[in-house]
Amino acid sequence: MKDLKDIKCFLLDMDGTFYLGNELFDGSLDFLDILKKQGKSFLFLTNNSSKNKNQYRDKLKRLGCDVDEEDIFTSGEATIIYLNRIKRGAGIFLMGTPFLEEEFQKAGFKLIRSRDEKPDFVVLGFDTTLTYEKIWIACDFLREGIPFIATHPDFNCPIEGGKYMPDTGSMIKIFEASTGHFPVVIGKPYRYIVDAITDKYGLKNEEIAIVGDRLYTDIKTGVNSGITSILVFSGETSRDMYAASDIKADYEFSSIKELGEAIK
Repeated sequence: MKDLKDIKCFLLDMDGTFYLGNELFDGSLDFLDILKKQGKSFLFLTNNSSKNKNQYRDKLKRLGCDVDEEDIFTSGEATIIYLNRIKRGAGIFLMGTPFLEEEFQKAGFKLIRSRDEKPDFVVLGFDTTLTYEKIWIACDFLREGIPFIATHPDFNCPIEGGKYMPDTGSMIKIFEASTGHFPVVIGKPYRYIVDAITDKYGLKNEEIAIVGDRLYTDIKTGVNSGITSILVFSGETSRDMYAASDIKADYEFSSIKELGEAIK
């Protein structure tokens, strides 16, 4: 087990780990200060590919946490890095929000928008603008053997008031049912998102730890990618749930505040 004091970069889940809804947890800002004083880095890591870095930065700023864009990493960006390794400037039939489309265009990809031109990849993000026409076109391409990529596997996205929005994982099921094709999934808990981070930031797996409140995404990412995993009991996972689960973290803390005290 890696000593926490040897970790160089902490990947931080946000909701349930750093804040809850619209309120920072006690000790969140102190934790970042501790890392800065020790010369360590952090990345806020999210599977949500419907938003861009600016939106997350703005939310964190409203909560009193002022960070740079480069301190935030999304499954959308990880997908771009993954695809760039395979074919730069590829033609993409992209199902995503205008924010995700903008990211792909800035990265040099050509967006295919109709059946008339064959793409190199079909990519599914958290598309809150998804239409039947997009689904139909994508299914046609998948049946022709076009490689299928999805940004992340979450079935639901939590929103205010204890409610949920159907997320990308639910959309994956539509394509799987219609075509029999299942995508390569990039985001947590798959190792591709960690590979993208090591690629971009020049880090080694043994220098990274992931901090989160969900066993099947955050902690499973640590298991799948061979990085240190740290579970906090401030969000979804209770101690009873953890005791009953076969997914185990390298470290457990009640909160990010307690984690900060441990690495001082």
